[in-house]
Amino acid sequence: MDFEILLSFVLATSALAISPGPDNIYVLMQSIVNGKKFGLATVAGLITGCLVHTTLVAFGVSAIIKENDSLFFIIKLLGAIYLVYLAYKVFKSSGDLSFIDDSIPKKSLWELFKQGFIMNVLNPKVSIFFLAFFPGFLFSDQLSTVVQFYVLGLLFIAVSFIIFSLIAIMAGSISEYIKSNSKVGIYLKWLQIIVFVGIAVFILI
Repeated sequence: MDFEILLSFVLATSALAISPGPDNIYVLMQSIVNGKKFGLATVAGLITGCLVHTTLVAFGVSAIIKENDSLFFIIKLLGAIYLVYLAYKVFKSSGDLSFIDDSIPKKSLWELFKQGFIMNVLNPKVSIFFLAFFPGFLFSDQLSTVVQFYVLGLLFIAVSFIIFSLIAIMAGSISEYIKSNSKVGIYLKWLQIIVFVGIAVFILI
């Protein structure tokens, strides 16, 4: 078992969770408008949805690996290309972070949990991202690929849950800091680009 690979995975996941995206911005806005516990309910829903995508990727990719090593390499190559494409999309974006409180309706804790779960499960981009991200971090020759994918999935969920929860708890301070520091969005934008390209290179080598 290669713990350096797992550490690299945790660091990459942390950087991705911190970088602004639709999920953590949504959590931030729910926390600002409705309160911390409502943001945490949203986090719980989003993170629970990741289990579904982990299962789909674990069994699907594992079956492919058993059939053909060359096909698995093609999956990793396409995954690296997809990550570079995501970096390009971030590069083309403005990097500005805006908050519009009026656009967030108030909902119950259960409604926010369900919405977070459904948002995640019905988003095919999550499975595509896992498919691009996970294969490059297989860490053991002894464990089955299904087990390794579940370990990676649970690590991804744990790290994302911790960071998203901190975002929910510190929502007010984070939003005020971003509003008062116009360059934060640009720094986070380039963090995303570096992480996406770095993971793509890691997967290929």
